[in-house]
Formats: sequence, C-alpha cells, structure tokens
Amino acid sequence: MPELPEVETVRRGVEPHISGRRVLSMSLREPRLRWPVDEDLPRLLKGKQFGAAKRRGKYLLLELGEGHLMVHLGMSGRLYLVKADQPAAVHDHIDWYLDNGHALRYSDPRRFGSVFYLPAGEPRHKLLDSLGPEPLSDEFDGDFLYQRSRGRKSAVKTLLMDSHLVVGVGNIYANEALFMSGILPSRAAGRIGLQRYRDLAAAVKQVLQKAIAQGGTTLRDFVGGDGKPGYFAQELQVYGKAGKPCPQCKAPLTESRLGQRSTVFCRGCQR
Repeated sequence: MPELPEVETVRRGVEPHISGRRVLSMSLREPRLRWPVDEDLPRLLKGKQFGAAKRRGKYLLLELGEGHLMVHLGMSGRLYLVKADQPAAVHDHIDWYLDNGHALRYSDPRRFGSVFYLPAGEPRHKLLDSLGPEPLSDEFDGDFLYQRSRGRKSAVKTLLMDSHLVVGVGNIYANEALFMSGILPSRAAGRIGLQRYRDLAAAVKQVLQKAIAQGGTTLRDFVGGDGKPGYFAQELQVYGKAGKPCPQCKAPLTESRLGQRSTVFCRGCQR
C-alpha cells in the first residue's frame, strides 16, 4: 500500500506536469472505486485549470479551478502522466486529458482508491475532518505523543498508526521508527515515558524524511508519479526481514501479528 512518502513522491512527480494545464476532457471508464466516482465529473471539470498539488495525509489535493480534486491511491492505485493517445490498459480507470497533449491517468487494479471533487474554497471533506496532524509538522512531537497516550492500554504501534492521532505513519514506517527508537511495538502506549516518546517522534520524522528524499518505497506495483520507483526499500532495517540478523545485535529478528499487520522487531534491542 502506498504510504505517506510514496504519496508525497507522486505529488512531487505530477505537480510540474499539471500545474497551469487545462482539462480538455475527462474519460471515466470505471466509476466503481471504493466510493462511486460522480459520473457528472467529466462535465464539471471540463475547462478547469490545475494549480498546485498538495497532500493531506495520504490524500492528494490537486487544485482545479476554485476547488480541489481529492485522490486517494488505496492499496494499489497509481497517478501518473502519459501521452494522450496512449491506449488505456484494463485497470486504467480515469484519464484527465490536458491541453499539452498529455493525460493525467489514474490506475487501480484493486479499486480501493477514491476520487472526489471538492467544489470551492479550502478543501473540506468528512474523510479529512478527523485527521490528526502531519508527522513532519511542528505540531507533532514527543510531548504531543506522550500527552495523547496517557491512560491508553493499546499497543504503541497501534497508537502510532491511528490517523486520528497522526496521519500517514503506515505499517512500514511504524516498524522502522519503533526499531530506531528501541521501543517494543506491543508495549502499552500509556506505559511509555516522555523521553522515549521524544525519541520515537524524532525517529518517525527521520525515517519519513529519508524515504521521501529517496522517492518512497517500491512495493508490489507502485511507481512514483514521475515514472521512477522509490529505492528506500533497500535501506529498510526491519520491515520484511523477519529471521534475518538485527542490524544492531545480529540476533534473528522476530515477526508477529499486531492489529492484523505484520510487525517485525528485535527482542533484544526493543523493550
């Protein structure tokens, strides 16, 4: 599943190619995504001009006229540029044809993504309203995590992946940040001290910034919006490496299921 760094990679990849470009037409081949795409969208968007590309959590917010096109990539979605005459493949569900001979294409084999048009003003939608702060913002730090964790018996990894608390820290980067900060993923969130949460927040920022700088993590069929895959997967320390030596102590890494998600950690280095 594309996580925050992958979505940020797409944002940076498509923005230079769509900003200032006008939508000549839109082809909606398959409206049945996670939520049905408004079949009146081709008429609504015709003639509108793309502006800046923004991101909120894992949602792309593309300025379009006075409103925004809100796109979520789901588990297998891609958003990228093609020449307007490039034939659509079976999972290429939407094309926005631009005034420069190219098309912004949305492809999604599993159809768990979503596309909405938010008509005017600042982007507001029920899917955005309950989101927590951005993990790379000043609002998110160890003190914030410590305060929000008090009295909670749930696992710290579950807390970290709660989008109501902080957006975009998905399974891959939660595994990595918890390893970097030496915290056991299953430890009760309410029993972790302030300094350890400061270490964890710093690790979250570090791992996300590094992944963004390297173009996101290549998993399955995900490719960045500029057509270049991410390479951060080559530097993952624990995720997907169960049974391999811990990068620090060389003991075999352990894998368990936590919240139905794969969790890899070191029994010796994380407590």
